[in-house]
Amino acid sequence: MAQALVLNATYEPLSVVPARRAVVLLVRAKAELVHSDGRRWASARASVPVPSVIRLLHYVKVPYERRVPLSRRAVFARDRHSCQYCSAPAENLDHVVPRCRGGEHTWENVVAACRSCNGRKGDRTAQEAGLTLTSTPHAPRRLGWLLIGLAAPPPPSWEAYLADGG
Repeated sequence: MAQALVLNATYEPLSVVPARRAVVLLVRAKAELVHSDGRRWASARASVPVPSVIRLLHYVKVPYERRVPLSRRAVFARDRHSCQYCSAPAENLDHVVPRCRGGEHTWENVVAACRSCNGRKGDRTAQEAGLTLTSTPHAPRRLGWLLIGLAAPPPPSWEAYLADGG
C-alpha cells in the first residue's frame, strides 16, 4: 500500500500515513500536495494525484520529543536486517554484553545477528567468541521513530525532508 509523508506547516516530518488518508487531507483542504508519485485517483467528479509528500496548512504543535521504543522490529530496521558480526541476513537479536553478565536490554547493547553468529557467541562477549561488531550499536537519532514503521526504504521524494534524521 502506498504511503505519504506528512509534513508540518514548517516542513518538519510529523508522520507517515496511508496514501488514502493523505488524499482525504488534500480534498478537505487541510494539506497541500508537495510531491506526487505520478498516479491519480479518480472519481466521477474529480481526479486527485496520489501524494507521496503533503504539507499541513496549519502548524501542529508536537508536545513531546518522540523516542523509538526498543523492539525486535526497530533493531532489525536500524541494523538493516543484517548480522552485525558477519553481514549475513539476521534472524535473531543478540546482547553484546550478555544479560547473564550484567548487560542491559538497551539500544547500545542489542544488535541483529544471524543464527550462526548468535549460537557461536552464546553467553560470551564478542571478543571471547572471536567476533567483531561491524558497527557500534546506538539509539536511533531524531527521526528514527518515523523510519522504523516503514516496510521498505523511504521513497526518494522524502530524502530532502529526512536528511538530518534517520
